Amino acid sequence: MLNCEQAARLASEGLDRPLTLKERLALRFHTLMCRGCRRYRRHLEILRRISRAYVKEDERQA
Repeated sequence: MLNCEQAARLASEGLDRPLTLKERLALRFHTLMCRGCRRYRRHLEILRRISRAYVKEDERQA
């Protein structure tokens, strides 16, 4: 089972590359049990969406 540090690393890496099935399952299992890591993963996804929207808006203004 993953610890929180490993889960945070995988959540972050999952934004940059496809996770293997084993990694996805381990992360999913950990986040089912850990509210803090579940929240961290959600925050990463929100920040990514905001960043992408900001870049798109900036490109439109250029």
